Amino acid sequence: MDPISKFEQIWQQFDLIPFSLCIFFFFLVLLKLLKPKNNTKNFPPSPPKLPIIGNLHQLGSLPHQSLAALSDKHGPLMFLKLGQAPTLVVSSAEMAREVMKTHDLNFSDRPQTTAAKILLYGFKDVGFAPYGEYWRQARKICALELFSAKRVESFQYVRDEEVAVLVNRIRRGCVGGDGEGSVNLAQLFLSTSNNIVSRCMMGDKFEDENGKSRFGDISRRVMVLLTAFCFADFFPALWWIDVVRGFNGELKKCFTTLDAFFSKVVEEHKAKMIGGGELCDESKRDFMDSMLQLILQDDMVDYRFSLDNLKAIVLDMFVGGSDTTATGLEWTMTELMRNPSVMKKVQEEVRKIVGNKEKIEMEDIQNMPYMNCVIKESLRLHPPVPLLVPREAIGDVEIEGYHIPSKTRVFVNAWKIHRDPNIWERPNEFIPERFMENSIDYKGQDFDFIPFGSGRRICPGKSFGIASFEYALANLLYWFDWKLPHGSKELDVEEENGLTVRKKIPLHLNPISYI
Repeated sequence: MDPISKFEQIWQQFDLIPFSLCIFFFFLVLLKLLKPKNNTKNFPPSPPKLPIIGNLHQLGSLPHQSLAALSDKHGPLMFLKLGQAPTLVVSSAEMAREVMKTHDLNFSDRPQTTAAKILLYGFKDVGFAPYGEYWRQARKICALELFSAKRVESFQYVRDEEVAVLVNRIRRGCVGGDGEGSVNLAQLFLSTSNNIVSRCMMGDKFEDENGKSRFGDISRRVMVLLTAFCFADFFPALWWIDVVRGFNGELKKCFTTLDAFFSKVVEEHKAKMIGGGELCDESKRDFMDSMLQLILQDDMVDYRFSLDNLKAIVLDMFVGGSDTTATGLEWTMTELMRNPSVMKKVQEEVRKIVGNKEKIEMEDIQNMPYMNCVIKESLRLHPPVPLLVPREAIGDVEIEGYHIPSKTRVFVNAWKIHRDPNIWERPNEFIPERFMENSIDYKGQDFDFIPFGSGRRICPGKSFGIASFEYALANLLYWFDWKLPHGSKELDVEEENGLTVRKKIPLHLNPISYI
């Protein structure tokens, strides 16, 4: 037997992954022991770490709650090692101001994760793109063509039509008009939000004959994969484990499906542009129409965008805009059902303003200050992305005398800040009146209340999302009264972690037609 064949027989006696891990960890520990100690840097307080994995074991199934509990012990600036990734957790309004205002430029980058790189065409989107000229130009285009006040207003016809569909679907659940029929509001909210965003971005909602969104299925898979654990993101040398366990293959398979879908939509839009057609109606122009016009112009001055840029931005805006609105609506209706006096008060306001109209107008919503407070209070208790989207330090920086090294990932715990008893009276209770007598808003200037973040990396689509949120909620409160399903005594508020933190048990309620 030749030496090579003999070696292969010996090697096959070992289990490849555990054996390789042992070798890797042995050398990692050896290097750590031999590395000269440098105690001159004053890092923020840190919980005790385990060898190799650092503080990963302390994240728990709901990281925002686990990190909030740790910050109670170690302070509002907390330094962790998540595997090999240095991580800063910010848990107070004062420290959030330091990160997102005083040192905003230094913390304007994003961690480059494996899933985002593959699914978002190499970070060609807006939300996960590295800080730089491309990000500035892409954000500028989105602000102009999708999120400006004029464009948000121009899409009102889409909100009108899709919320009308939502209302009709709920009406079909009003069995006999006595509130005995139950509807799955979580499912309806997600469908409505998907359809609004899809039509505004791509001009269609891509539903099958049963009313199920084809693009919604793909986007939900993207959301799962973007938040899935990836060895390469925490242990770069173990990137090969993601290949062996099939995670990279799953990412590439999802990307292939996604890219084929987008390519077909792009070709349909290009054909429509060449043929003239619907693009003559400026008021019905969607985001993809606008981007294609820029891409196909040879005399583009500021920046040259490709079709991959377009696809990445569309996916980014869809994932960021649909699930957050649906989650916000579900939590708001949950809290209103748990607080009947608030429900009564906000319904009286909505019905008084609307009167006997056949349709709620956007001008009506501007005259509903208490409903606006209800939305703010819901976002305070249940920020859709409680740890915000992580940032990354571009260079070394000092905050409050603590050294923060370059490439440190930064999580701002909005959930913890929003429940800080030093800021909010009775912080865990749903009290919309707290917003009646103050000017605190979610536009990023008040660091006590940051559901959409702040600074350069604030969510660009907040006004777009809030417009859909307000209009859907006003219709739910105007057209229906609501009861808990038969046998239910109280709604739970247990959370389930994902790209957004949604209600673990989907919200089912019995609607009673008001008019």
